[in-house]
Amino acid sequence: MLFGTPLFVLAFLPLALLGFHGVGRRWGSRPALAFLVAASAVFYGWGNPWDLPLLVGSILANFWLGRRRGALWFATGIVANLVVLGLFKYAGFAAAVIDLPDPHLTLPLGISFFTFQQIMYLSACRKGGLRARFLPYAACIAFFAHLIAGPLVRPSQIIPQFQRASAIGFQPEAVAEGLTLFLLGLAKKLVLGDSFAPLADRGFDAAARGASLTVIEAWYAVLAFALQIYFDFSGYSDMAIGIARMFNIHFPINFASPYKARDIQDFWRRWHITLSRFLRDFLYIPLGGNRHGEARRLLNLMITMLLGGLWHGAAWRFLLWGGLHGLYLILHQAWQRLAPGAARLPAPLAQSLTLVAVVVAWVPFRAHDLASAGGMLSGMAGLHGLAFPAPLIALVPVLGRIGRSVPVLAALGDARTLALPDATGILLLGWIIVLCLPHLHEASPRLRAWALLGSGGFTLQALFFSGAATPFLYFRF
Repeated sequence: MLFGTPLFVLAFLPLALLGFHGVGRRWGSRPALAFLVAASAVFYGWGNPWDLPLLVGSILANFWLGRRRGALWFATGIVANLVVLGLFKYAGFAAAVIDLPDPHLTLPLGISFFTFQQIMYLSACRKGGLRARFLPYAACIAFFAHLIAGPLVRPSQIIPQFQRASAIGFQPEAVAEGLTLFLLGLAKKLVLGDSFAPLADRGFDAAARGASLTVIEAWYAVLAFALQIYFDFSGYSDMAIGIARMFNIHFPINFASPYKARDIQDFWRRWHITLSRFLRDFLYIPLGGNRHGEARRLLNLMITMLLGGLWHGAAWRFLLWGGLHGLYLILHQAWQRLAPGAARLPAPLAQSLTLVAVVVAWVPFRAHDLASAGGMLSGMAGLHGLAFPAPLIALVPVLGRIGRSVPVLAALGDARTLALPDATGILLLGWIIVLCLPHLHEASPRLRAWALLGSGGFTLQALFFSGAATPFLYFRF
């Protein structure tokens, strides 16, 4: 079931909310949590019933393992979770690398996220002595708000909230705040994220077919995807935070205007914040962190980013994306040592360089394969030339001196002569929003109200009249 559908917005969410608070008020905490776990199972299994046994098995097995004591049980649990994730997510990739038949295993929905949740749970049991009862633990793992695509929440922080939330009862202020966040996140996804998808898809699909994209076509496609993934995933995170708030649960912020970052390290403090913290605490630090000298620290950093890239998908292009960010972080560390204090770049220049680096790295992340990624990067570098539609050159003749005239720019929108102005306008709007406006959790109540009022009609139109719902990008990872 998808958040951005009438079924979820008008039926599932209201029934789940009323049921949770109603059952809690009438029968108490434990029945309320049992209701929430059952509702989450319905949500997860609605379109994927064959995935439900794996989720249930993961919850039961990890709860049992979490109650065992000793390093051997802890190691067994971690290895078992990683083996299950590896089997479903990476078996096909590994088979291709070593030239074996593809096992054709279907990737279970949300397995990357709930596997990491289980690892954090086992770690909390091992290190922090967490002793959760079954229902609060199951609610933490299976809660439909974050089950499919995060945010990654710390069980030691969230499980106590579930133990209290069902006893608090219906809170009008919490529901109002949560509903506002949910609707604004929905607008991010349906009105903004999905609007950039066609422009990005046309460009990357053309590159996959071997087309030689010009500078404008390549950059517009990549800039569109950078906005699409931001509004898509940050919108999902805001919806998840809003839903949790309606259930009296506080989820951590997952995005904080990442495209405003002044360096790549700052970017990772702002982008997918809960994943960044997980990679730091459960991969970088266990590898040794910065405790074994500079060379080892940089190696640990690169390994962390490579594995973080591979977590996003079983393909070389995701490994390349992670490797690029690892290289960026290493170069940033080197620059900090070489240019301390006043010698550092001015803030606007540093922010611009960081943004360009991030956008360039999105190319292999989105491309169909490494070959089409290379074609897209060649177009961005100007190796395929600069071109403008003939009608635009007729209106602005000076453009004919810097680029060649073509009937249309096919990768910008079929054969419509207004494709370039349309694309320029929507991209300008998107980048103004992400670079000039505060992120949703910094916004004042008045700004939220105006944003809700301004987006309401567009959201309703997209929700009810735009055809089939588009899945969130991170549903595929």
